[in-house]
Amino acid sequence: MDNPTDRHPLAIETEGLNLWYGDFQALFDVDLDIKRGMITSLIGPSGCGKTTFLRAVNRIVERLGYVRTTGSIEVLGQNIYDPKVDTVQLRKEVGMVFQRPNPLPLSIRDNVLFSHRIHRGKEKVTKAQEGEILEKALREVLLWETVRHRLDDRAVNLSLEEQQKLCIARLLPVKPEVILMDEPCSALDPAGTEAVENLMWELRGDYTILIVTHNMAQARRASEETIFMLLGKVIEHRATEELFLTPENKETADYIEGRYG
Repeated sequence: MDNPTDRHPLAIETEGLNLWYGDFQALFDVDLDIKRGMITSLIGPSGCGKTTFLRAVNRIVERLGYVRTTGSIEVLGQNIYDPKVDTVQLRKEVGMVFQRPNPLPLSIRDNVLFSHRIHRGKEKVTKAQEGEILEKALREVLLWETVRHRLDDRAVNLSLEEQQKLCIARLLPVKPEVILMDEPCSALDPAGTEAVENLMWELRGDYTILIVTHNMAQARRASEETIFMLLGKVIEHRATEELFLTPENKETADYIEGRYG
């Protein structure tokens, strides 16, 4: 994908998106407009299509090999199914954070610089420039003061909260526009969850964040808009407080009030 020179107002647009795993249809006619620079949460019962949708946005779902889609997904105004789209470049611009932290078995320094070193190609970067990139990424995820004196320590020795922040820091040097988060706090304790949620608020504006969560309290605390999905369909998409306080659909009300799911 090409980096657009104009600031497209929408980060993600889908129209009539359907997705099948083999013969099983997981998404049905999904139409969504996700605003740039905001935090949007995806909620709904297990198996409703949240993670499938998330992984469709950077086409990582296609790694399964038996996935078929119809309809369209645009990221920053460009159709990601355009034959000219390079999926490696797409996944550079649309980064992903998974349920459990997955630091590489390398130092803190090498984890943060890993993607940058892969994507820079033949561009020569000095150690001083790498040091600036490293510090900037760690400052953005509020880790710099914690780890600045132990950058050569193994990343796997960090706490789970610190590991998850590090995984986010690993994305930032390649300058993603969108960050997808799939249950990023599910392995964290309450203090770690709060720290990651605070980090999301720090990053919003500079990045568009789309987060899948089963935790409705988290969706309410940590997002500006919320999408409720059920059985592969979008039931409701509104400002978070409006969706939780005055849902327009009975299915949404039933879910957030705990009557099913």
